[in-house]
This record gives sequence, structure tokens and C-alpha cells, in this order.
Amino acid sequence: MNWYADFENIVRLNEPMAPKTWFRLGGPARYFIEPRSREELSTVVKRLAENNIPMYLLGGGANLLVRDQGVDGAVISLSHSAFSRVVIDDRMVRVGAGKDVLKLVLELAKTGLAGLECQAGIPGTVGGEIRMNAGGTFGDIGSTVAEVTVMDSFGQVFTRQRDDLVFSYRRSNINAKIILDALFELTPENPDRLAQRVKEIWMYKRNTQPLKDNSAGCIFRNPDGLSAGKLIDEAGLKGSVVGGAEISQHHANFIVARHGASSADVLALMELARKTVRDKTGIELESEVVIW
Repeated sequence: MNWYADFENIVRLNEPMAPKTWFRLGGPARYFIEPRSREELSTVVKRLAENNIPMYLLGGGANLLVRDQGVDGAVISLSHSAFSRVVIDDRMVRVGAGKDVLKLVLELAKTGLAGLECQAGIPGTVGGEIRMNAGGTFGDIGSTVAEVTVMDSFGQVFTRQRDDLVFSYRRSNINAKIILDALFELTPENPDRLAQRVKEIWMYKRNTQPLKDNSAGCIFRNPDGLSAGKLIDEAGLKGSVVGGAEISQHHANFIVARHGASSADVLALMELARKTVRDKTGIELESEVVIW
């Protein structure tokens, strides 16, 4: 009997992963699973553990590079509406981990709740952005998180409160495999002023980053007090090409995938950037993009 007996309608085999990532690159997942409830998710997680099948969580696919050979394991997507609900209670907003953050930012702006507008122009889902504490010049998502509900590798659900959560630059101390939802504490504000701020932040992103190209956002974390993009630019690598991948002319900490690119091309450019910056400055660049 297959491990996914009774769940054939939510499990797909050898599912192409490239269309599910912003790079539009990579091979297939051995199993691709879209649970319809927490109960289904819990059962699936338990069965994967019992069968020693590696588990991966797919958010919006914005900070992800899937290798050309694909994923020899199970990729779980919380794309069902059960995982993207939004419940507003005064200034407290509970949001499912599968909720698209860009849509959430716009909804909250119309409602007149401020705090997440710093995420304008940053693609991804609530769960993925909390795990890596996504943010930028205007702030990060962790600053508004009051509570996070998680599920461990055995399907058990736990709640972590604010005083048990640590958010730092592109990191959190959330080690549980799955984030289910988060409670945000926001601030009431005039919807018109808030909408204007969202627009300004989005325009800044559009003017400084290659948002129209296939990329995974910033490839490397900024070293302490420094800019990874500036280091790569000063190393003379802006515009460098390997196969169909290019270090963006617009922002050197972005690698964009052109027609015919492969994941191997992106990985080769990443290694070129690491080695060149290390040789010139002694600084070791650390990957921000997740590689499967």
C-alpha cells in the first residue's frame, strides 16, 4: 500500500516545480501535496515521517531555487483556502501561513491597519516571510508578530508567543517544519495615508530592483554593515552571464533567469560571485535564497 493511500486526490507524482517558483527553473518533485485542512496536513506529515520521506514546504516560491534534478521528497503547499484565512479583531489580525503577503498588505491598507506595509513589493506567503523575517529598507515582518502557530515533524501543533520568538536580519528562531498561522499586532491609521505609503514603498522597490525579471529576490544576505549588491558590483560582476543566467544590471544582488537558463547556471553565477568577492575582500557571502 502506498503511504498516500486515501489521499490520492491531494498528492501528485513527479510534479513540475519550475512553474511554482519565481525563477521558473528546476526539476520535478517526487510528491507534491496540497492538503485541504490541518487534519489532513497532520496525517500527511505523520506518514511522511513514518516512511522516512524528506519534507519540504513551498510558500510563494519567491526565495527558492530548485535544482535541475528536482526534489527527491515531498513538497507540501499550503495553497488551499483553509490556510489563507484572515481574521481581524480590532488591531489584532490572525492570518493563515498560505496567505499571499502582497494581497494582505493591500487588504490591510484598505482596512486602515498599519505595520505590514514594509512588505510591499516583497513577494511570498506569510509563513515563508515569517520564517526568514523578510523585509528591507522600510522594516521587517517580525516586528509586528505577536504569536505563531506551528506544526512539528510529527504533526503536533504548538503556539509560540512573542516572548519566545526571536527575529533578526533574515532569520527567526522558528525551527518547526511548518508555520500554520500568525497573529499580528497592527496600528490603526488613516486608510488613504496608508495606501499612499504602500504605493511609495512599492515604487521604490520597482525603481531599485528588477521586479519584472525571473529571479528569487536578493541572492545573498548583506554582511554586517555592508551591502552584498555593492560588493558584487565593485567586484566588477554586474552583468556577468553564465548560460541563460545573468547578474542583474539593475541590482547586483539579483540573478535573473533569461530564456534557456538552468538552475546550474544560477548556481555557477552564485559561486562566481562568492569566489570573486572573497578573493577581492576576504568577505564570504552567505546565500539568502533557499536551494532545494
